[in-house]
Amino acid sequence: MPISKLLPVLDPRGIQDRPLLKLAHRASVEQLRNGRVLFYDNTKLSFCEYGTVFSRIKDKLVGAGISNFVEYRETVRGKSTEQLRAYAAMMAKEKPAAAIVALGDMGTSAATTIVTIALEECGIPTLYVTAPPGSHLVKAVAFYRAGQLCLTSLDIYQGSTAAEIAAEVDKNWPAILDALTLPPDRLAERAALHFGLDQEAPAANGLIDLASRIMLSEEDQAQPAPGIEEINDLFNELHVSDGLPIIPPSPVRVERMKAYCPWSPETVLAEKVGPTGKNITVQDVLVAAVMAGCKPHHMPILVTSFQAMAHPKYNFLQSITTSHPGGNMALVSGPLGDEVGIYGGQGCMGPGFPANATVGRAINLAIVNVCRSVPGFADLACISSQAEFTYCFGEDPKLTPWKTINAERFDASTTTVYLLKAEPQHDIIDFLSETGGDLMDTLVDCCTTLGSNNAYMPGPMILVLTPDHAEMLQRDGWTKDRIREHIHVYAHHAAPMVRNRGLVPVRPPGFDLRHPMPVTRSPEDVEVVVAGGRGGHSGVILPWALHSEGIVLPVLLPNGKKPRSIEDFKV
Repeated sequence: MPISKLLPVLDPRGIQDRPLLKLAHRASVEQLRNGRVLFYDNTKLSFCEYGTVFSRIKDKLVGAGISNFVEYRETVRGKSTEQLRAYAAMMAKEKPAAAIVALGDMGTSAATTIVTIALEECGIPTLYVTAPPGSHLVKAVAFYRAGQLCLTSLDIYQGSTAAEIAAEVDKNWPAILDALTLPPDRLAERAALHFGLDQEAPAANGLIDLASRIMLSEEDQAQPAPGIEEINDLFNELHVSDGLPIIPPSPVRVERMKAYCPWSPETVLAEKVGPTGKNITVQDVLVAAVMAGCKPHHMPILVTSFQAMAHPKYNFLQSITTSHPGGNMALVSGPLGDEVGIYGGQGCMGPGFPANATVGRAINLAIVNVCRSVPGFADLACISSQAEFTYCFGEDPKLTPWKTINAERFDASTTTVYLLKAEPQHDIIDFLSETGGDLMDTLVDCCTTLGSNNAYMPGPMILVLTPDHAEMLQRDGWTKDRIREHIHVYAHHAAPMVRNRGLVPVRPPGFDLRHPMPVTRSPEDVEVVVAGGRGGHSGVILPWALHSEGIVLPVLLPNGKKPRSIEDFKV
């Protein structure tokens, strides 16, 4: 008879509070006629024909005798949860009888959900209008952060005509009006969220009871690592994995992972992020590190990585669920990286280097498991990429003729971690150029395309040179600063080519009149590193860049002092 001797493991999701939002009392149609209806456009309605959403809703309201409107238009991009809630509180001072929010179609969906929830908390009956693919993400954020919310999804996309959008509003008009006027006994049904993930909340003790879920035969019990296949199947079923085999995060293994972790497990590394709105703590990273196969001495690198992503200029809130296929690239420079095995030599961005693979993987696992940005449920990535599995490598000072990042920003004895939300590296092949100038022509041409984010949003990038290419450039008088300046000047697009295609641009003041259009804001946007092996394949790492900067932080002890070696972190 099947039996189970499996002990509990820590739930990678942690504890989910699952609040239930108290919905504002809805007005009658007569009260709407005598009051004002607030319209909040998160700026997405200026895209294509999406403005028809509000114009058609207003036509329908006017037809019902409701015509007193107040309008706000403000982006949610780059704003923290606190800033979004403050903006909602400001709009609520208008004391409208109801509010309509739009549009939740893509990357702004999650942040706009926070605004919608905050309006309800201020006592304003609110409807949030969404569209695919953002509708699924909105439902996820509302599920975890509010438990219920009035949503209406319109089946529209960027190619929809004004007539098609108006028809979708007409089709959904009864549901739209119901969201603003239903009595309390019918409102809960209208605001119910049928979300397909985590319907059973994690246990209050933070554990997954494997013994009650997995039965093993005597033959299975006798195998090495009994139950490992079943545990992996269970974790995939619960969507607390990345699809690759994991090491079960038993309490004993997590305790051992603390050996080089002098931070308290309760220490908050990132606040209120992702669909769940949960904090990411050191404990969460410890669990992810076990699952990914990290060694205890990797924890200082991981903690610093999350501190970097939590920097306000990283835009962590939106980066977690963006439709962009980028990952959270962690570039480690300095002696601690070498001590813990972070590798920067030949093949450093590929398989075979455990520290690179497991550290990068732990970063992604912690985000997916705690924030619940699960692909297919609460992640907008259209096709995603391997960069969202793992994205970590190092700088080897023996390979470069120039200073490494840590030495440039601090000194050679300081270890730094550079985090950048970025797409996978793009190959740059050049075996035939014989001078640094000729090679630079090849490098510059690869620093952007019309399909890259930086064509529309100038921002940081990383030029990764092989030792041969770096030697040629250095030989011909190319310093890091000269390379940066050259790329800033010559990596650009003709202005007509970046007009009305790609995505809505986000550029510094004054850039809209530039021709040609640069892909960097200044030479400082270009980071130059040397990595990999001998040969003619360098690479460039292009950014997400949506209100998102590359963040470089030193790896420090909890007291802020610089460690002499990784052993200084030993508990």
